[in-house]
Amino acid sequence: MSDTLSRRANDVPVLLAFPFRPFFLLTALYAAGLVAAWVAFLFAGMPLPLGVNPVQWHAHELLFGMVPAAIAGFLLTAMCNWTGASPLRGGGLLALILLWAAGRAAIWLSGWLPLWLVEAIDLAFLPLMAAYVARVLLRHGNRRNLVLVALLALLTGANLLMHLGFSGIWPTGGRLGEILALDLIAVIMVVVGGRITPAFTANWLRMKGRDPAQVRRSEALDRAAFWSTVVMVPADLTMSLPALASVMALFAALINGWRLFAWRGWKASEEPLLWILHFALAWIVVALLLKAMTPWLELSPSVWMHAMGAGAGGTLILGVMTRVAMGHTGRPMQLPRFAIWIYVAVIIAGLVRIIAAFVPQLAYPALIGSAFAWAVAFLLFVLVYWPILSQPRADGRPG
Repeated sequence: MSDTLSRRANDVPVLLAFPFRPFFLLTALYAAGLVAAWVAFLFAGMPLPLGVNPVQWHAHELLFGMVPAAIAGFLLTAMCNWTGASPLRGGGLLALILLWAAGRAAIWLSGWLPLWLVEAIDLAFLPLMAAYVARVLLRHGNRRNLVLVALLALLTGANLLMHLGFSGIWPTGGRLGEILALDLIAVIMVVVGGRITPAFTANWLRMKGRDPAQVRRSEALDRAAFWSTVVMVPADLTMSLPALASVMALFAALINGWRLFAWRGWKASEEPLLWILHFALAWIVVALLLKAMTPWLELSPSVWMHAMGAGAGGTLILGVMTRVAMGHTGRPMQLPRFAIWIYVAVIIAGLVRIIAAFVPQLAYPALIGSAFAWAVAFLLFVLVYWPILSQPRADGRPG
C-alpha cells in the first residue's frame, strides 16, 4: 500500500507535490511584483488597467492576494501534520492555484471587466479553501483547528466589504474591509504564532541540552491573547467610537506582549529561524500599541496599519516560509547561505515604511527605500529557495 502511494506521489510534478511548494513561491513573487508596480505607479506614472481606486487596489492585493497565498501554503501543509491526511496535490492543487491566479488577473484587469465578474472570481478563493480545510479537519475529528476556518470565512466577509466599496454600493465599505482584514490577519498570526513559536523554541532548547521549561506556555494566556485580539473586530465595526477600538488594542497589546515575553525568545537568539518568529510577533505588539495611541496622538491610521501589514505580516510570512520549506523538504533545519539577508531586508522594509508614515517630509525616499527592501527580501527568498522548493525532498521521501 505504501509503495502504491509513493508511486502516485512520484507521478506528480515536484511543484505540485505539496501546497507549500507553489504557494510559497507565488507569495514571494507576487509580494515583490505588487510593490514594484505600486511604486512605479506612484512615482513613474506607470498606467494600471484598474477599475478601482489605486490606493484600495494596493491594500486589497496585499491583504487578499499575497496573504491568502501564504495562508494556503502554510495551512494546507500544516493540517496534514495535524490530521495525518494526504496533502492536496496534483490536479486539485493546480486548480486551487489557478483560481487564486484568476482572482489576481481579474483585479489587475478590473478596468476592462465588469465589476460583478471581478467580484465573483476574486471572492471564490478563500471560501473554497475554507470549505476544503473544514472537510479534512472534520473527517479526521480535528475540531480544535476549525477556528482557522471561521477566520477564513470572516476574511471573506472583509473582502466582500472591499468589493462593495469598489462598486460604490457602500462607499465606506472599502476602508472598513481593509481595517477588518488587518484585524483578522492579526488574529491568524496570533493563533499560528502561538502554536509554532513556543513549541519550536522549546524543542530547540531541548536539542541544545538546555531547559525547555524556560519557555513558559499557558493555555489561559493563549486564550486571553486570542480573545483580546478578536474583540478588536467588533470594536472596529463601530468606526464612530475610535476610543473603544483604542482601549481594545491596548488590552490586546499588553496580553500579547506578556505572552511573548513568557516565551523567552532571547534564549534562542543564536538561531535565526527562531528569533525571526519572535521578532515578527513583537511587531504585532508594536502595531497594537500604535493603534491604541492613534486617536489620542492624532496619528495617521497608516502608521499602525503598515506596522501590522508590512512589519508583522511580511516578517512572519517570510519567517514561516523559510522554516517550513526546510523542514518539509527533508533538509537540515538551518538557514541556507545568504538567506539571513531575507530577514535583514524585510525588517528594514517594515521599519522604513513606518518612518514614511510617521514623517511626511521623508515619505518620498522612505517609500522607495521600503519598497526596494521589501522586493529584495521576497525576491531573495525566490532565488535561495527555488532550488529547494522545485526539487524532490533531500531524504527521498514523497512530498
